[in-house]
Amino acid sequence: MQNNILLKTDNLTKVFGTGSDKVTAVKNVDLEIKNDSIVSIVGQSGSGKTTVARMLLLLLKPTSGRISFKNNPITDLSRSSKIKYWQQVQGVFQDPFASFNQFYRVRKILEDCYKLIDKKKTKAEKLEEMAYALEEVNLDPDDVLDKYPFELSGGQRQRIMIARAFIIKPNILIADEPSSMIDACSRSNILNALLNLKREEDLTIIFITHDMGLAYYVSDELLIMKEGEIVEKGDAVKVVEAPEHPYTKQLLNDVPVMTEEWL
Repeated sequence: MQNNILLKTDNLTKVFGTGSDKVTAVKNVDLEIKNDSIVSIVGQSGSGKTTVARMLLLLLKPTSGRISFKNNPITDLSRSSKIKYWQQVQGVFQDPFASFNQFYRVRKILEDCYKLIDKKKTKAEKLEEMAYALEEVNLDPDDVLDKYPFELSGGQRQRIMIARAFIIKPNILIADEPSSMIDACSRSNILNALLNLKREEDLTIIFITHDMGLAYYVSDELLIMKEGEIVEKGDAVKVVEAPEHPYTKQLLNDVPVMTEEWL
């Protein structure tokens, strides 16, 4: 149903460069993200999936096409309207180190969330809420609040980004390769933290990933991207058990066992 669709694109296209240097990174992408769902956009490096994520986060302006959020166009928003959008749509990125101001302690990074959501809380209330968010992602507040990002592991930095989402409580979280740069143990912790956040906050999650195993394990729906286009989409189980496009079959062949063993 239309009223169940949170985020929608029509003919979303992004072209970089001009003339002979022109590269079409995303071409005529149509997608519909339903409320309280987990959707994975899957493709190899260069498929255009991260460019789609950056456009959905309004960090990159589309060349053409339309993005709608809750049935309202958002392609050309003012700065103040973008802030309201970011209250409801947040991102977790592949490189968490680049997402933080390296001169800010974790305490300051989390406190800055309140500038976005404009909650009128006392310092003590904010600290209590920050501590709760950190505990929800299996981090000890006493251990990390006064540390700088460079003093933390990649897995810890990723979990701090998820803790930000616990504080902001967006409708949609876009996770761009959130576990590709960390070890298997941290990857499992991050996935569990994201799924826990979804359960607690009725969150919709968009995973951007090259990992078909991850996508199959967690997703309601899969969107398969190749060379800037969605070549196959549908229910996760159906796409995996009865793939139609050769590229989908190729991605599946790269995953020896489609079970929880990938964790």
